[in-house]
Amino acid sequence: MDLKPVSLLGLLAGLLAGHAAEAQTPSPLAEWQYSSGIQLQRLFEPSIPNWEVELGLGSQFAPVSDGLQRYQVQPGPALDIRYKDDAFISTGEGIGVNLLSFSHFRVGAAVSYDLGRPMHNDGKALNGLGNINPAPEAKIFASYALAKGFPLTLRVDIRRQLGATNGWVGDVGAYMPLPGSSESFAWFAGPSLTFGDQRYMQRYFGVSQEQSLASGYRQYKSHAGFKSIGFGVSAAWLITPHWIVDMSGTVNRLLGSAAESPITEVRTQAVVSFSVLYKF
Repeated sequence: MDLKPVSLLGLLAGLLAGHAAEAQTPSPLAEWQYSSGIQLQRLFEPSIPNWEVELGLGSQFAPVSDGLQRYQVQPGPALDIRYKDDAFISTGEGIGVNLLSFSHFRVGAAVSYDLGRPMHNDGKALNGLGNINPAPEAKIFASYALAKGFPLTLRVDIRRQLGATNGWVGDVGAYMPLPGSSESFAWFAGPSLTFGDQRYMQRYFGVSQEQSLASGYRQYKSHAGFKSIGFGVSAAWLITPHWIVDMSGTVNRLLGSAAESPITEVRTQAVVSFSVLYKF
């Protein structure tokens, strides 16, 4: 790969961090899309500014919940504030710190949040299943960029919900810079795989005896394992030295007991996120 355009990606990598309008679990975007480019910025740019601040507004067009047919528009703030290579506040990644940070490798911890699943989001499909209330999540994550000549970035995270399902959920993903990037444009693409423990999977995709009586769905036990596989693309345009337009999209396919759940109406879903931000 030509190192000159890759170096430009290093300059622009921070444009793509944390631009999703809302972070939620189940997350309609791949987890790597909330921090895409950050590790490459560390790889290509040895000097990181003390402060990197981006504020704006965004919106997502996404399913009301995993496996349901109905979509909705979800507007919200877009925020990404980073101090040196130490700490961050982001609508995508949450509030966190980098415990270890090197040019190729980053390990950190954060508190993010789960928006839950209100039953009234889709009364017909969710009636009788009860609410999954919003709750914070404790998260640990790691990312690794292979090399400047082949800047594939790997990312893994695991989150413990402190409420909501009280379960564990995590992601494994990877992304690469794509050809065509310039001093005013950068884009990345890659796959992701999401998994959950039995408590998480049962709350979102299972049907207890009580829920079965209230909803009419057959009783169903969901198991721990892979929840979905997906592929995403994230892109950012530097319209002026301060104004950024960001767009992300992903397609996800439910797997295993999530796909077989009686609640699931469709197995393949897509989401598009659009944000306009001001970079200070």
